[in-house]
Amino acid sequence: MQYTIRIDQRDIEFPCEDGQTVLDGALAAGYEIPYSCRTGICGSCRGRIVRGDVRGGAGQGVLDEDERREGGALLCQARPCSDLDVAVRDIERRDPAASKTVAAKVYRLARAAHDVTVLHLRFPAGTRVRFKAGQYLHVRMADGAVRHFSMANPPQQSDGVELHVRHVPGGKFSGYVAESVQAGQFLDVSLPFGDFYLRETGRPAVLVASGTGFAPIKSIVEDAIRRKLDRPMTLYWGARREEDLYLADLPRKWADKHPWFRFVPVLSDSPADAGWQGRQGFVHQAVLDDFASLADHEVYACGAPAMISAARQGFVHERGLAIDRFYCDAFVPMAPQAA
Repeated sequence: MQYTIRIDQRDIEFPCEDGQTVLDGALAAGYEIPYSCRTGICGSCRGRIVRGDVRGGAGQGVLDEDERREGGALLCQARPCSDLDVAVRDIERRDPAASKTVAAKVYRLARAAHDVTVLHLRFPAGTRVRFKAGQYLHVRMADGAVRHFSMANPPQQSDGVELHVRHVPGGKFSGYVAESVQAGQFLDVSLPFGDFYLRETGRPAVLVASGTGFAPIKSIVEDAIRRKLDRPMTLYWGARREEDLYLADLPRKWADKHPWFRFVPVLSDSPADAGWQGRQGFVHQAVLDDFASLADHEVYACGAPAMISAARQGFVHERGLAIDRFYCDAFVPMAPQAA
């Protein structure tokens, strides 16, 4: 069975197959609406069902009661049960040539921490791929499994990508990187994807990262530096221990060199005898402690789903941040491979 999705107040409609999400139907028809994690956590794809019925997409913990009462739904999870009229924050025709699939060559691997590898890939000679700072790519493994990684390099370096891979117990791709990948091998990658990128508004930006959520933030800041922007940015990078801030010297150098940039590292589990003199606690709480109001700011948060949820709740409901100015990318771990 096939349903028709009409975009409210826009002369746009597209088909959606039974069992297909509204987001997937839009992408298949050549349209793009804001999205990022595609797992119902980040909230980027929030929309409103004006007419019709869906199953799924209620967005518990993401959409508030008022949004749900007014028909709010996460379009990456909502599947139509009838024809629909849907209101979205934005929609545009997707350029079929915007995404490319290339065989990228492993150029260099480096252990940045005991559980993080920085992986540098090079595209074939003459191949360049345009992307926005903060977006991500797909890596397709030999068995067809797909993993998502944010690009850590700025868009000006378009002849390859830098990925930050956290090693997790039982992780299929991270285990492959740790045990098998060598310089000279090839990986099939498709890019770019996602709605996590810096909006050109000039508002002060609060950047919040946990763990390897630093990767897309690095891309955003290095892009701003290369474009000689002077937009105020404050980066809060949270980790358990100091060694988990695997590239901390880099944002420190940014802060020393650029007066518009400030860096606040935050540790949640630093041993008492470690000598840490910086901020402690949860990274989103450090932001709440520093800002009486976020009404005039934009927030870009990337990392663990629990951090994303806590930050959204606190920043919007306690500090007056407009929900449409909370941009995020939740790093959702894949299920471990069977032993």
